Amino acid sequence: MRVVATGEGFRRGVRATVPLTVGLVPFGLVVGVLAQAQGLSALEQALMSAVVFAGSSQILVLELWTDPAPVTSATLAALAVNVRFALMGPSLAPWIDALKGPRKWAMVGTIVDHGWALALAEMRAGRHDALFYLGSVATLWSAWLVTTVVGHALGTAVALPRGHPLFFAAPACFIALLVPIWRGRGDAAPWAVAAAVSLGVGPLLPNPALAVVAGAVAGSLAGALRDTAGGAGRP
Repeated sequence: MRVVATGEGFRRGVRATVPLTVGLVPFGLVVGVLAQAQGLSALEQALMSAVVFAGSSQILVLELWTDPAPVTSATLAALAVNVRFALMGPSLAPWIDALKGPRKWAMVGTIVDHGWALALAEMRAGRHDALFYLGSVATLWSAWLVTTVVGHALGTAVALPRGHPLFFAAPACFIALLVPIWRGRGDAAPWAVAAAVSLGVGPLLPNPALAVVAGAVAGSLAGALRDTAGGAGRP
Protein backbone atom coordinates (compact mmCIF):
# COMPACT_ATOMS: atom_id res chain seq x y z
CA MET A 1 0.00 0.00 0.00
CA ARG A 2 1.50 3.29 -1.14
CA VAL A 3 0.38 6.28 0.93
CA VAL A 4 0.66 9.77 -0.57
CA ALA A 5 -0.04 13.27 0.75
CA THR A 6 -1.39 15.70 -1.83
CA GLY A 7 -3.33 18.94 -1.95
CA GLU A 8 -6.03 17.21 -3.97
CA GLY A 9 -6.47 14.70 -1.16
CA PHE A 10 -6.90 17.57 1.31
CA ARG A 11 -9.52 19.23 -0.91
CA ARG A 12 -11.36 15.93 -1.37
CA GLY A 13 -11.48 15.57 2.41
CA VAL A 14 -13.02 19.03 2.71
CA ARG A 15 -15.65 18.27 0.07
CA ALA A 16 -16.57 14.94 1.64
CA THR A 17 -16.99 16.49 5.09
CA VAL A 18 -18.98 19.66 4.37
CA PRO A 19 -22.38 17.85 4.40
CA LEU A 20 -21.57 16.36 7.81
CA THR A 21 -21.08 19.78 9.40
CA VAL A 22 -24.87 20.25 9.40
CA GLY A 23 -25.09 17.66 12.17
CA LEU A 24 -22.61 19.62 14.29
CA VAL A 25 -24.78 22.73 14.43
CA PRO A 26 -27.20 21.78 17.26
CA PHE A 27 -24.44 20.04 19.22
CA GLY A 28 -22.12 23.04 18.96
CA LEU A 29 -24.88 25.47 19.91
CA VAL A 30 -25.63 23.46 23.05
CA VAL A 31 -21.96 23.44 24.08
CA GLY A 32 -21.74 27.20 23.57
CA VAL A 33 -24.88 27.84 25.61
CA LEU A 34 -23.62 25.58 28.41
CA ALA A 35 -20.27 27.37 28.46
CA GLN A 36 -21.95 30.75 28.75
CA ALA A 37 -24.26 29.49 31.50
CA GLN A 38 -21.24 28.31 33.48
CA GLY A 39 -19.62 31.73 33.30
CA LEU A 40 -16.99 31.20 30.61
CA SER A 41 -16.20 34.26 28.53
CA ALA A 42 -16.47 34.13 24.74
CA LEU A 43 -12.68 33.88 24.47
CA GLU A 44 -12.45 31.13 27.08
CA GLN A 45 -15.18 29.15 25.36
CA ALA A 46 -13.52 29.58 21.94
CA LEU A 47 -10.17 28.42 23.31
CA MET A 48 -11.82 25.40 24.92
CA SER A 49 -13.47 24.37 21.66
CA ALA A 50 -10.31 24.97 19.64
CA VAL A 51 -8.01 23.01 21.95
CA VAL A 52 -10.28 20.25 23.29
CA PHE A 53 -12.30 19.70 20.08
CA ALA A 54 -14.45 16.98 21.63
CA GLY A 55 -18.14 17.59 22.12
CA SER A 56 -18.85 14.82 24.62
CA SER A 57 -15.87 15.80 26.79
CA GLN A 58 -16.78 19.47 26.71
CA ILE A 59 -20.39 18.82 27.71
CA LEU A 60 -19.28 16.50 30.49
CA VAL A 61 -16.81 19.00 31.92
CA LEU A 62 -19.24 21.91 31.61
CA GLU A 63 -21.94 19.95 33.42
CA LEU A 64 -19.46 19.33 36.25
CA TRP A 65 -18.08 22.88 36.28
CA THR A 66 -17.77 24.33 39.76
CA ASP A 67 -15.46 26.73 41.57
CA PRO A 68 -12.90 25.36 42.18
CA ALA A 69 -13.04 23.17 39.08
CA PRO A 70 -12.92 19.38 39.74
CA VAL A 71 -9.88 18.88 37.54
CA THR A 72 -9.02 15.32 38.56
CA SER A 73 -12.51 13.84 38.43
CA ALA A 74 -13.40 15.68 35.21
CA THR A 75 -10.20 14.42 33.59
CA LEU A 76 -10.91 10.84 34.61
CA ALA A 77 -14.48 11.09 33.34
CA ALA A 78 -13.35 12.55 30.01
CA LEU A 79 -10.80 9.74 29.71
CA ALA A 80 -13.51 7.12 30.23
CA VAL A 81 -15.75 8.74 27.62
CA ASN A 82 -12.98 9.07 25.02
CA VAL A 83 -11.03 5.86 25.52
CA ARG A 84 -12.46 4.68 22.20
CA PHE A 85 -9.95 6.91 20.41
CA ALA A 86 -7.15 4.66 21.63
CA LEU A 87 -8.70 1.93 19.49
CA MET A 88 -9.47 4.17 16.51
CA GLY A 89 -5.95 5.57 16.21
CA PRO A 90 -4.17 2.33 15.22
CA SER A 91 -6.52 1.87 12.25
CA LEU A 92 -5.12 5.14 10.86
CA ALA A 93 -1.51 4.13 11.51
CA PRO A 94 -0.54 3.72 7.81
CA TRP A 95 -1.54 7.31 7.10
CA ILE A 96 -0.10 8.68 10.33
CA ASP A 97 3.25 6.99 9.66
CA ALA A 98 3.37 8.49 6.17
CA LEU A 99 3.25 12.06 7.50
CA LYS A 100 6.11 13.97 9.03
CA GLY A 101 6.50 16.81 11.53
CA PRO A 102 3.51 19.02 12.40
CA ARG A 103 1.17 17.24 10.00
CA LYS A 104 1.74 13.92 11.76
CA TRP A 105 0.97 15.42 15.18
CA ALA A 106 -2.03 17.31 13.78
CA MET A 107 -3.48 14.00 12.64
CA VAL A 108 -2.79 12.26 15.95
CA GLY A 109 -4.29 15.13 17.95
CA THR A 110 -7.49 15.50 15.92
CA ILE A 111 -8.90 11.99 15.76
CA VAL A 112 -12.69 12.37 15.77
CA ASP A 113 -15.52 10.01 14.87
CA HIS A 114 -16.62 11.64 11.61
CA GLY A 115 -13.12 12.07 10.19
CA TRP A 116 -12.15 8.56 11.23
CA ALA A 117 -15.19 7.01 9.53
CA LEU A 118 -14.55 8.92 6.30
CA ALA A 119 -10.88 7.93 6.36
CA LEU A 120 -11.78 4.25 6.73
CA ALA A 121 -14.16 4.56 3.77
CA GLU A 122 -11.31 6.04 1.73
CA MET A 123 -9.00 3.20 2.69
CA ARG A 124 -11.58 0.57 1.78
CA ALA A 125 -12.07 2.27 -1.57
CA GLY A 126 -8.35 1.84 -2.25
CA ARG A 127 -7.48 5.53 -1.95
CA HIS A 128 -4.58 6.32 0.37
CA ASP A 129 -4.01 10.06 0.50
CA ALA A 130 -3.20 10.94 4.10
CA LEU A 131 -4.08 14.60 3.61
CA PHE A 132 -7.69 13.57 2.98
CA TYR A 133 -7.97 13.12 6.74
CA LEU A 134 -6.48 16.53 7.54
CA GLY A 135 -8.88 18.16 5.07
CA SER A 136 -11.76 16.41 6.78
CA VAL A 137 -10.83 17.35 10.33
CA ALA A 138 -9.93 20.92 9.35
CA THR A 139 -13.50 21.29 8.10
CA LEU A 140 -14.97 19.70 11.22
CA TRP A 141 -12.77 21.80 13.53
CA SER A 142 -13.75 25.04 11.79
CA ALA A 143 -17.45 24.21 11.92
CA TRP A 144 -17.18 23.19 15.57
CA LEU A 145 -15.45 26.42 16.54
CA VAL A 146 -17.98 28.59 14.70
CA THR A 147 -21.07 26.83 16.07
CA THR A 148 -19.88 26.86 19.68
CA VAL A 149 -19.04 30.56 19.43
CA VAL A 150 -22.51 31.25 18.04
CA GLY A 151 -23.98 29.14 20.83
CA HIS A 152 -22.17 31.25 23.42
CA ALA A 153 -23.61 34.40 21.87
CA LEU A 154 -27.10 32.90 21.95
CA GLY A 155 -26.61 31.94 25.58
CA THR A 156 -25.74 35.54 26.39
CA ALA A 157 -28.93 36.75 24.72
CA VAL A 158 -31.27 34.09 26.12
CA ALA A 159 -29.69 33.53 29.59
CA LEU A 160 -31.28 30.14 30.26
CA PRO A 161 -31.83 29.34 33.96
CA ARG A 162 -30.34 26.28 35.62
CA GLY A 163 -32.68 23.31 35.26
CA HIS A 164 -33.77 24.29 31.74
CA PRO A 165 -34.52 21.22 29.56
CA LEU A 166 -31.63 22.15 27.27
CA PHE A 167 -29.21 21.09 29.99
CA PHE A 168 -30.40 17.52 29.50
CA ALA A 169 -28.06 17.63 26.49
CA ALA A 170 -25.28 15.86 28.40
CA PRO A 171 -27.12 12.64 29.28
CA ALA A 172 -28.92 12.75 25.91
CA CYS A 173 -25.55 12.95 24.16
CA PHE A 174 -24.15 9.93 25.99
CA ILE A 175 -27.31 7.91 25.41
CA ALA A 176 -27.09 8.70 21.68
CA LEU A 177 -23.47 7.54 21.61
CA LEU A 178 -24.65 4.05 22.58
CA VAL A 179 -26.67 3.55 19.40
CA PRO A 180 -23.87 3.10 16.81
CA ILE A 181 -21.77 0.86 19.08
CA TRP A 182 -24.54 -1.63 19.99
CA ARG A 183 -23.51 -5.03 18.59
CA GLY A 184 -26.43 -7.15 19.72
CA ARG A 185 -27.85 -8.88 22.78
CA GLY A 186 -24.39 -9.90 23.96
CA ASP A 187 -23.75 -6.27 24.94
CA ALA A 188 -26.78 -6.12 27.22
CA ALA A 189 -25.14 -7.62 30.32
CA PRO A 190 -21.97 -5.42 30.36
CA TRP A 191 -24.05 -2.33 29.66
CA ALA A 192 -26.47 -3.20 32.46
CA VAL A 193 -23.55 -3.70 34.86
CA ALA A 194 -22.05 -0.35 33.85
CA ALA A 195 -25.37 1.45 34.34
CA ALA A 196 -26.10 -0.23 37.68
CA VAL A 197 -22.66 0.53 39.11
CA SER A 198 -22.69 4.12 37.87
CA LEU A 199 -26.14 4.83 39.31
CA GLY A 200 -25.44 2.90 42.49
CA VAL A 201 -22.15 4.52 43.48
CA GLY A 202 -22.98 7.99 42.21
CA PRO A 203 -24.60 9.22 45.43
CA LEU A 204 -21.68 7.85 47.45
CA LEU A 205 -18.91 9.64 45.56
CA PRO A 206 -17.72 13.21 46.10
CA ASN A 207 -18.15 14.04 42.40
CA PRO A 208 -20.59 12.58 39.86
CA ALA A 209 -17.83 12.33 37.26
CA LEU A 210 -16.28 9.49 39.23
CA ALA A 211 -19.47 7.48 38.74
CA VAL A 212 -18.83 7.56 34.99
CA VAL A 213 -15.37 6.11 35.54
CA ALA A 214 -16.66 3.45 37.95
CA GLY A 215 -19.38 2.40 35.54
CA ALA A 216 -16.95 2.25 32.61
CA VAL A 217 -14.50 0.07 34.54
CA ALA A 218 -17.25 -2.25 35.81
CA GLY A 219 -18.78 -2.61 32.36
CA SER A 220 -15.38 -3.29 30.79
CA LEU A 221 -14.63 -6.01 33.35
CA ALA A 222 -18.05 -7.57 32.77
CA GLY A 223 -17.43 -7.56 29.02
CA ALA A 224 -13.99 -9.13 29.48
CA LEU A 225 -15.45 -11.86 31.68
CA ARG A 226 -18.18 -12.50 29.11
CA ASP A 227 -15.63 -12.84 26.30
CA THR A 228 -13.38 -15.06 28.40
CA ALA A 229 -16.24 -17.35 29.37
CA GLY A 230 -17.43 -17.49 25.80
CA GLY A 231 -13.97 -18.42 24.54
CA ALA A 232 -13.38 -21.06 27.21
CA GLY A 233 -15.81 -23.49 25.67
CA ARG A 234 -14.48 -23.18 22.14
CA PRO A 235 -12.25 -25.88 20.69
